[in-house]
Amino acid sequence: MRIGRAETEAARAACFAVRRAVFIEEQQIPEAEEWDAEDATCLHLLAEDDTGPLGCARLIARGTTAKIGRVAVMPRARGTGLGRRIMEVALDEARAAGFAEALLESQVGVIGFYETMGFAAEGPEYDDGSGILHRVMRRPL
Repeated sequence: MRIGRAETEAARAACFAVRRAVFIEEQQIPEAEEWDAEDATCLHLLAEDDTGPLGCARLIARGTTAKIGRVAVMPRARGTGLGRRIMEVALDEARAAGFAEALLESQVGVIGFYETMGFAAEGPEYDDGSGILHRVMRRPL
């Protein structure tokens, strides 16, 4: 298993394939809500093995804050700890880049997962346009 920066077009395409499978096809998030201008400039992380792409995430710079988003794990890799490993790599990347804190917008159903990684929820629940309730979560780095 490898988790690292998606620095080639092929690696970024693999990240987008994971996002399409998990968010658009499985979770029925409207395609127009999934893709944005940030995809062209952010740091994408790809988890893969010899069978192909298994998960992804992205980091967006917001001043001294690293916004982690689009964290996705393919169904065949769920329950293996891959989501935690992707988040650990994302947090390591954020620390190495000198960010003071990490922020994410968690789907309400997985808030507990992010809490185990030191994130704290803040503010009310909201629909980010996907039809799925979210909350902002933050943690120092």
